Amino acid sequence: MDFLLQLVQFVLHLDIHLAELIARYGVLIYVILFAIVFCETGLVVTPFLPGDSLLFTAGALAAVGSMDPILLGVVLIAAAILGNTSNYWIGRYIGPKVFQWENSRWFNRRALDEAHAFYEKYGPVALTIARFMPIVRTFAPFVAGVGAMSHAVFQFYSILGGILWVVSFLALGYFFGNIPVIKSNLALVMVGVIVISLLPIVWTAIARKRSGKAAS
Repeated sequence: MDFLLQLVQFVLHLDIHLAELIARYGVLIYVILFAIVFCETGLVVTPFLPGDSLLFTAGALAAVGSMDPILLGVVLIAAAILGNTSNYWIGRYIGPKVFQWENSRWFNRRALDEAHAFYEKYGPVALTIARFMPIVRTFAPFVAGVGAMSHAVFQFYSILGGILWVVSFLALGYFFGNIPVIKSNLALVMVGVIVISLLPIVWTAIARKRSGKAAS
């Protein structure tokens, strides 16, 4: 039991242990980081894996020569794009099978049609913004697949969002992660990064609540 708890803690704080992993595994760290980002974006059951904070920390370590920044960027962009693509096709495959339950309260044809209509209208913007929102970025491609969003449109904005997400957080870590005051308070910085990433979700919830009150 203690081993499992330690394993969970290690997985949830991979960003903190990144320097240790680099020292232990060397060039295999690129494979490890690829797997983490791929799972966080590609498997709907692993939204708890670190994303933004991991990229920030990786960028900071790349700045001091622990990793090659170009190779790191290419590997993580590939992981983000392939993860989204995998998640999309999982949703595309599962969606029709689940939503054929006409009498289900949550899974029904109407819900599927509404998801399809939403992603046809707002999909590009939703996918791009979702990249910067923890948890949401894990579910967005899945829902896009369930909603049968055009694969060509999905892939274009998935690639665009993936590049923007990886490059922006790696760059933040690369240029600011080793500033003494930030480096000595890295845990607080990570919390700040997560909070900032969650702000769009909070803002959307507040906006919906206000619009609901206005409508009533």
